[in-house]
Amino acid sequence: MADDGPVEHGYPHLETVRAAITALYRRLSYDTIQTFATSVVPADVAFCDTDDLHLGAQRVARELVRHYRLPDARLIVSFREMKHAANVELAAGPEYFVELNDRFRTHRRDIGAALAHEVMHVYLHRLDLSFPGTRDNEILTDTAATYLGAGWLLLDAFREHGAASQKLGYLTPEEFGYVLAKRALLFGEDPSIWFTSPQAYEAYVKGMAQARRDGQQPPLTAAGWAGRRRYARDRRHAQEHVPVAEPDVPYSFAPDQRGPLRVSFPCPTCHQRIRVPVRGRVRARCALCRTVLECDT
Repeated sequence: MADDGPVEHGYPHLETVRAAITALYRRLSYDTIQTFATSVVPADVAFCDTDDLHLGAQRVARELVRHYRLPDARLIVSFREMKHAANVELAAGPEYFVELNDRFRTHRRDIGAALAHEVMHVYLHRLDLSFPGTRDNEILTDTAATYLGAGWLLLDAFREHGAASQKLGYLTPEEFGYVLAKRALLFGEDPSIWFTSPQAYEAYVKGMAQARRDGQQPPLTAAGWAGRRRYARDRRHAQEHVPVAEPDVPYSFAPDQRGPLRVSFPCPTCHQRIRVPVRGRVRARCALCRTVLECDT
């Protein structure tokens, strides 16, 4: 949470974030994810200083429950002194008790961000979707909230003013930007128009650059010259049955007794691995997210 040491930057959790996106598609399906094409809009979670604290928090909680399509869930929001930003008691329901840090009594604009994360905990709890370990499970929660349209609030809560800083959630600002960018590329949505924090916009721009690189890796036809050249070299070695260990490339080759050599690579949308034959131009369709990919294998 805020003012708890320096803010971590970069992409230290990127593989877990990608695994979380894959897990969402596997658990929810392509059709369900498509129903989240519209994000939470600022007007629905706006909170000004003249609003009643508890009534306003309940109103924002209800809006997020509605957005996540949890109509029979009721959140009871309270405030207390605590180290973390918020906490939710994951009981059987339909009532769930959420505690917010006392700091939000005077920082009301970020109540929506804190609740976006906590209500997603309830959503994933009902889906019975989790990752082992607290850290990875929190990363799953941040990723799911962002990919399903409420996580821009978490990134917008990131602010730096000289030596002071504030960040909510477990992802770095750039990782929040990356997941937002993946969502933007999927739905054609531009969340940057809602940012009030300049640091959030900068993190989103960096995340978008990283997200676009996912679609510019060989064997995709959008790959750059250097990547294509390296891919051709690795393919030649694989065809000559020379073992190639390349941990820093996303693709891998494997022989197929029933046909030509095959190459495996992650889908740039959902990150499920796709296997296609090595035979030149190929059009592949991801069975999980239905993305059609132009490949030059």
